[in-house]
Amino acid sequence: MSADGRPADGQRAHWERTYTEHPGMYGEQPSAAAVHAAGIFRAHGVRDVLELGAGHGRDALFFARQGFTVHATDFSPAGIGQLREAARRAGLPVTAAVHDVRQPLPLPDRSAGAVFAHMLLCMALSTAEIRALVAEVRRVLRPGGVFVYTVRHTGDAHFGAGVGHGDDIWEHGGFAVHFFSRALVDSLAEGWELDEVRPFEEGELPRRLWEITQRIP
Repeated sequence: MSADGRPADGQRAHWERTYTEHPGMYGEQPSAAAVHAAGIFRAHGVRDVLELGAGHGRDALFFARQGFTVHATDFSPAGIGQLREAARRAGLPVTAAVHDVRQPLPLPDRSAGAVFAHMLLCMALSTAEIRALVAEVRRVLRPGGVFVYTVRHTGDAHFGAGVGHGDDIWEHGGFAVHFFSRALVDSLAEGWELDEVRPFEEGELPRRLWEITQRIP
């Protein structure tokens, strides 16, 4: 946690150290969530994808290889630097920028066909910050645009374990996570078309997640 008591501020420094010390830490293969999302995007005729919390870029590069034009953001300069270099080497149409999602998204209204965020919304963000981010996603999506995001949920083994920061945020092994209830998922989809809440597992424990697909009506 940062000195002013905001866990997300401390997490930014923690992730920057992690990406610096472990370049390409998640490997080159895309996440299963990104593979699933690509099928959804193709089904809805999406051509361009904004990825939030892209890290060092394994999913952004995968989307580009699948034929999408990709813009990626992350709050870690080290992660974004690795992504840019990988895209340059591969000659892929990916642009990338350092951005903290607690600030307004750096895109015009109705400028994106789809937004993808793998385990970003369940970082150390307050419920109010998550709601503000979802409102920003809605602002930048075109009519009919698709938002696919994944979150760890309250059925995960780490929920309630480690250091509690309130607001369903728990810190374990240096990483703070906001665990989502189904009620929070449903409330974030108000005014959207909620197409799917898909449970899946990933990594050690294993982590238990939902992949949520919702669209602008």
